[in-house]
Amino acid sequence: MIDLSNKKLELTYPCKWCYKIVLHKDTNPHVVVKNVLNDKKHNITNSKSSSKGKYKSYNINLIVDDETERLDLYNKLLKHKDIKMVI
Repeated sequence: MIDLSNKKLELTYPCKWCYKIVLHKDTNPHVVVKNVLNDKKHNITNSKSSSKGKYKSYNINLIVDDETERLDLYNKLLKHKDIKMVI
């Protein structure tokens, strides 16, 4: 197995980025994402549903300007009360 733990992700910014979020099936992803991203242009697409249908995942596609913004958005999504997981 290759150990990549000491490697840093090298990206050229600005770049396209995709976050995958997991929400309870009854949660509106557009409201949740708008709450985090405010007016930042983005696109939300359906991804998958859990095997029992309790959760749904969505892809959030957007342009990030730099690493600070990319990580900041990740942390804001992660801390949102309605988001169960961010990948």
